[in-house]
Amino acid sequence: MQNIGEAFSLALALVASGDADLFEIVGLSLQVSLSATVLACLIGLPIGALVAISKFPGRGALLVLMNALMGLPPVVVGLMVYLNFSRSGPLGFLGLLYTPTAMIVAQTILIAPIVAALSRQVLEDLHAEYAEHFRSLCLSRMQTVSALLWDARYSLLTVALAGFGRAVAEVGAVIIVGGNIDHLTRVMTTAIALETSKGDLALALALGLVLLTIALGVNAAVQSLRMSARRQAYV
Repeated sequence: MQNIGEAFSLALALVASGDADLFEIVGLSLQVSLSATVLACLIGLPIGALVAISKFPGRGALLVLMNALMGLPPVVVGLMVYLNFSRSGPLGFLGLLYTPTAMIVAQTILIAPIVAALSRQVLEDLHAEYAEHFRSLCLSRMQTVSALLWDARYSLLTVALAGFGRAVAEVGAVIIVGGNIDHLTRVMTTAIALETSKGDLALALALGLVLLTIALGVNAAVQSLRMSARRQAYV
């Protein structure tokens, strides 16, 4: 095991040199997490919007369920996906276990409730503001949903960011369904856990630095977009 100073120096050298193994892991992490985020948004945003504009019996119970699902235990999600994709499971014939696809499915299940619950709150507040205007225009339900999603697009970027942050930092579910296989399903979080247990702190720190840089970069991009939207609103 290296000392901390030596480990940091080696980590910076790995990043600066463009180490092939390091950036292979980073690339797969981004592929899996971005794919899961896009799928979760395609599922969660319409659900959040429909719940935001609808009034029906049992809506309160549904809101409680949506909020509760935001805290789904990753290992339980991983176990459920594993059981379905294993050879004896109902989807075993697809042969998806220990593949990036299985990891995308697990992350999508984890973050779709987050996207749905957070977007519901954003869109419900916006709908309360514009409800009378929408009624005066005689908009259909789908037209109302489309208008809300478009008007709140910059706020919903923050929702997507929350989902991406949960996905890219997740380890429990992806290690169960992906297996942490080198050059196939090893992502940043599982690699950090493995390399730390092996005592290879340099690679673990290098991956940690990249992970932090990605998080800061995404936050900066969203903040820039929101500031740009505010400037355009005042023009």
